[in-house]
Amino acid sequence: MTTIAIVQARLGSTRFPNKVLSPILGQPMITLLLQRLALAKRIDQIVLATSDDPRNDQLAEHVLHLGYPVYRGSENDVLDRYYQAAKPYHPNAVARITGDCPLIDPQLVDAVITAFENSGADYLANTVPPTFPDGLDTEVFTFAALERASNEATQANQREHVTPYIRESGHFKIAGYAHAEDYSAERWTVDEPEDLAVVSRVFEHFHPRRAFTWREVMELRRNQPGLFADNQHLIRNEGATMGTGQKLWKRAKRIIPGGNMLLSKRAEMFLPEQWPAYFSRAKGCQVWDLDGREYIDMSIMGIGTNSLGYGHPEVDEAVIQAVQAGTMATFNCPEEVYLAERLVELHPWAEMVRFARTGGEANAIAVRIARAATGKDQVAICGYHGWHDWYLSANLGDDKGLDGHLLPGLEPKGVPRNLKGTVFPFEYNLYEELERIIDAHEIGVIKMEVARNQGPEDNFLHKVRQLATERGIVLIFDECTSGFRETFGGLHKKYGVEPDMALFGKALGNGYAITATIGRRAIMEAAQSTFISSTFWTERIGPTAALKTLEVMERLQSWEQITATGLTIRGRWQALADKHGLAITHWGLPALTGFTLNSPDALAYKTLITQEMLKKGYLAANSVYVCTEHTAEILDGYFDALDPVFELIKECDSGRDINGLLDGPICHAGFKRLN
Repeated sequence: MTTIAIVQARLGSTRFPNKVLSPILGQPMITLLLQRLALAKRIDQIVLATSDDPRNDQLAEHVLHLGYPVYRGSENDVLDRYYQAAKPYHPNAVARITGDCPLIDPQLVDAVITAFENSGADYLANTVPPTFPDGLDTEVFTFAALERASNEATQANQREHVTPYIRESGHFKIAGYAHAEDYSAERWTVDEPEDLAVVSRVFEHFHPRRAFTWREVMELRRNQPGLFADNQHLIRNEGATMGTGQKLWKRAKRIIPGGNMLLSKRAEMFLPEQWPAYFSRAKGCQVWDLDGREYIDMSIMGIGTNSLGYGHPEVDEAVIQAVQAGTMATFNCPEEVYLAERLVELHPWAEMVRFARTGGEANAIAVRIARAATGKDQVAICGYHGWHDWYLSANLGDDKGLDGHLLPGLEPKGVPRNLKGTVFPFEYNLYEELERIIDAHEIGVIKMEVARNQGPEDNFLHKVRQLATERGIVLIFDECTSGFRETFGGLHKKYGVEPDMALFGKALGNGYAITATIGRRAIMEAAQSTFISSTFWTERIGPTAALKTLEVMERLQSWEQITATGLTIRGRWQALADKHGLAITHWGLPALTGFTLNSPDALAYKTLITQEMLKKGYLAANSVYVCTEHTAEILDGYFDALDPVFELIKECDSGRDINGLLDGPICHAGFKRLN
């Protein structure tokens, strides 16, 4: 009986790139694996099967140099890669070994092959069920079974992982090879850097001997458990159930503090351990993850940046033309002048404009200009205004100072202590609180969101405007989020209150980075008395995208569309809650609508919604940032999918354990350090 071993390896691992060439005792890990596997007496030929991706050139060259044949095939269709690698050898059986198992034991491989021959099975493995340490996995199957699987398997999972069709289709005789004691909790594979540390210590312990057995490693584990401590928290075969995005998120958190650049997009804010995390493309209100799965975005739509939907063709075409013409030069781009004129036209009270690319920058620019104009340092704030020192300094005196301003738990670490007493938060609609702050301090600036979760009461905004005028205070409206949601411009236009300065971002460029600070000439010219300047505030893409976005918005009357859609969503949420006897509280602007279930388990229920809706092809929780692509048909499908989830929540409200329904941890509610 002819048996070949096919070693599956590539350098493009999502979780641990280049791992098979990682050095152990000065040699690539794949070298040690092949040296050990070559000692197996029941194997007639060893073949490396890797992909034809150019990233694997180094791996292929190295293994060929070692004297082993290499087959290069599809990156994703690993089943076909295996079949094509085996086909020229006309074997009776194929042993599958993965390249991340350098502690593979040749004696165990021989035992599994012998058991396969004696069993009469089409497939036999020492993982059915798993009783050996993870990292000794050996599967053996007939070439006929491999050929049939290659011809018949159609599902992506069946072709990506080689043997699922053989194991699960019911067409083949399956057998297992088990150990009397269950050691399956032991982890000797290399999927993560911690694994490499453990395996390296094992090889170092037995050096220079290479042919130590798995039983000797097990004895070492008993006698020196500290050598194996680094990877004990990792889960066996976790990668088989994780999507590419989940794997990349784990990798990202090793090299990027927090995992990414924006708290609101961290996977833990949605569905810890299950969220796809990364997108390959987006169009309309559809998003595709790194594995090609399509989702309808009934969530935060790029954190509210895409009110015209993802990839709007007119906006994208304008940007493409700008890119082709050149995005940066020694000269300035003329589009920034045209955009400034357009924004002043939409807000006649304003006369001058400064541009940046992010909301935090715009907020910092506005405060700098206003302080320069008034000559006063102290600022009264209401709402969320970014991450800069000036804003976080509100928590230097009281770490709960910003709890009512969107993100509880923000610590002012790294913010100079001498900024204490320069920023004073006040609550929305509490005019008397603002008045007390101004009476007690030399306030030069009032900076606030026009509205977020509630509208003004008792002429609140008008009173603030009058107070600022009477006291010579610069009034700034932060409309980075609210702008262009209910009016063609700022939300302040709806309430008939004119600030001295206003900020716009998010929806302004429909996904392209552009923010604007607009204001009265007498105040804005103070920008010339201080230093506010940045190279990439002069690139062409942002202003170009904004100009086209404004054009499309005006033609579609987009603010009316998204407001109407948001009100429809809010009404249907309420109808669904009433149907199932659930109490909910609504919040947010209609176009940024959200709800909270009135329950101590509200966060768990939010997690359950995300979990169950993700399975049905929706990105969803308890808020929707509406875009013009959220059609009636899209809403109907969304609410049909949401209905049974509300039914589940009602069961939990009536006594069912919510934890029994969750497949992982509860999502985070606000700022939290991620390890």
